[in-house]
Amino acid sequence: MAASLIVASLCALCLGTPAVAPHRLAEALSDGDTTLAGIVVTELRVPRLLLALVAGACLGAAGLVLQEALRNPLAVPEMLGVSSGAALGVAAPLVLALSLPAAVQPLLALGGAALGGGLTLLAAGLGRSPSAVLLTGAAVAAALQAALLVLMVMADQLDLQLIYRYLLGSLSARTWDDITGLWPWLLVAVPALVLCAPVLSVLRLGDEDAEALGVRVRRARLAALAVAVVLIAPVTAVCGPVAWVGFLAPHLSRWFNPGSGAVRWLPWSAAWGAVVVAVADVPARLALAPVETPAGAWTALLGVPVGVALMRSGGTRGRVGARVGDRAGVRIGARAGARIGGRVGRRGGGAGAGAGGWVGRSGGGPGGRVDGRGDGAGGRTGRSGAASVASGPGRTGGGPVHPGLPAAREPLPPAGEKSGTEEVR
Repeated sequence: MAASLIVASLCALCLGTPAVAPHRLAEALSDGDTTLAGIVVTELRVPRLLLALVAGACLGAAGLVLQEALRNPLAVPEMLGVSSGAALGVAAPLVLALSLPAAVQPLLALGGAALGGGLTLLAAGLGRSPSAVLLTGAAVAAALQAALLVLMVMADQLDLQLIYRYLLGSLSARTWDDITGLWPWLLVAVPALVLCAPVLSVLRLGDEDAEALGVRVRRARLAALAVAVVLIAPVTAVCGPVAWVGFLAPHLSRWFNPGSGAVRWLPWSAAWGAVVVAVADVPARLALAPVETPAGAWTALLGVPVGVALMRSGGTRGRVGARVGDRAGVRIGARAGARIGGRVGRRGGGAGAGAGGWVGRSGGGPGGRVDGRGDGAGGRTGRSGAASVASGPGRTGGGPVHPGLPAAREPLPPAGEKSGTEEVR
């Protein structure tokens, strides 16, 4: 990740017209307004790179918040009405020829994003079911996009070009003023994000378990949506809805940190989001030079197939982990159950089976630690394996308990006496 970020940053600062050699980059930054290269680097390329990093970090963190709160890897801002609502709030005054200061645009985007997310939760019953929220959000997003199409029909030719480039997510012609307008919102969003992270780890357990631990699930989801709105709306107001960054960045963070939780995934998701947008902005600026393409087109073009591939490979890793856990649970449970069954075999098959089964259940633990899905399979197989091995010899009182272990020395009961198995029963 660090290498990708460094290469993308050097390409963003050095390539273009005029081109600046990497060893002269420090000189161009120090020149400031005195040379053409200094003006281009300091006034255009540096703020554009910083905006790409900040926008990607906000979108990546917001995507993880939504996915963890709804327990769905497909929960992204584009499918919950948040991005479409923010874009509608910014595009409507432009089409209606309302002259508003630039400082009001984040507020309009915030209101539109809150409207889209609020409609999604209200239509889905205030987050009663994560799957219902996702399906309802897709419907709300489609309705908001239809409203955007109506606005595009009403717009004239110049406004249509601006709206079209804005809706695809573009970092073109962004300056230091756009960067400074984001800092007040980040000062609000970052502390809220830190406070929200532990609650996301609890919500992953399920609604019933989270409520048993004292978390009010509906309020927690509303709070998570509010945090995501505060992260998405200012970025959308400045550079438009950069698509599918909130989908790709969380999956990258989970792929490279598979055994972690939401608290650790959150900074990694923000970092990967920054890398994705910074890398995508390089071909957006240079692929069809001198014509610039929107960065959102490149993030959607590359993000969706890569995200789907990560999801499929993640499922394969989970199945392999389940098999490893199953085999480990069989071996550990059988060995431990056989030893305990041999020690208590004189007390009868029932006691031997009980001890063997108990150790077999604990034998599933090390297998379960290999992978979350291996716990159940390893535990179940460990129980059956240990019970069968321990109970068989216990009923006879003799014979080897396990290959390599000595047989029980207690003789068989005389004829007419009840065996230990019958007494335990």
